[in-house]
Amino acid sequence: MAAARPTGQGHLRLSLVTCPVAMFNAISPRGDVHFNLINPDTGNRIRMITVDAGTEKPVERKKLVKGFEISKGEYVTVTPEEIEAVRLESTRTIDIDEFVPAEDIDRLYWDHPYFLVPDGKMAAEPFAVIRQAMEKTGKVALGRVVMSQRERLLALEPRDHGLIATTLRSTDEVRDIKKAFSDIPNVRPARDMIAIAEKIMGQKEADFDPDRFQDRYENALRKLIHEKQKGHEIVHADDPEPTNVVDLMEALQNSLKGAKGKAKGGARSTMRKSSAAAKRTASTRKAPAKKKAARKRA
Repeated sequence: MAAARPTGQGHLRLSLVTCPVAMFNAISPRGDVHFNLINPDTGNRIRMITVDAGTEKPVERKKLVKGFEISKGEYVTVTPEEIEAVRLESTRTIDIDEFVPAEDIDRLYWDHPYFLVPDGKMAAEPFAVIRQAMEKTGKVALGRVVMSQRERLLALEPRDHGLIATTLRSTDEVRDIKKAFSDIPNVRPARDMIAIAEKIMGQKEADFDPDRFQDRYENALRKLIHEKQKGHEIVHADDPEPTNVVDLMEALQNSLKGAKGKAKGGARSTMRKSSAAAKRTASTRKAPAKKKAARKRA
């Protein structure tokens, strides 16, 4: 963590126990592909200029102030000093308010994860006290902190020797799930169709391995850039043909047969490899016997 730059520094407080902490981003953007706007006539980048919407004249960025629109075209402006004056205690201190079971927090509310570590050698002991006490409760601690000019609710969980601090979305941010799904028709599929679908799912069961999942679109963009850089012609991928499933039961059965066929094919190839290996072993065993017989005849 020494080489990484902290997202924020402050204090973690559990009742009367307080310790300095540093917060680090737990997610790396991995150097995402970002494009610049280029003038094709000159090959130069485009520079965005701030323009007054009324006079259409350019304005220097250092002269700009923040404003909140209270009605159409009418704004209340605020200065950095005025914003600093209303700073909350949670700007610098993560105050643990309560402990809740992790399963009580709907996954819709989980947002962005951070690593929380003790900030300095003197903070190691109080941090360990809070972390181990949290670990014994087996619950998630909830606290508040101001990030990017917003007070955010944090869920704190012990992980390894540190804490994972995940920002939680507010109630206003999460839309009503009942309204979102209200137009879905109430369909009751046949039991045998569901049973076949369950079998197909069973054949696709696996342990979660994040290394197997990559951003294929990001990789394709990087490949495109690499090919263009080498002066190669870009080949367009064909769009997949649309499918029109007329008989759902037939589609399910064919899917199940296809999955079984792959499994049997793999088993047959394994059997062929095993029989070939057995033949090689047998021929290896027979070779010394032939040599002995030849020596006897001599």
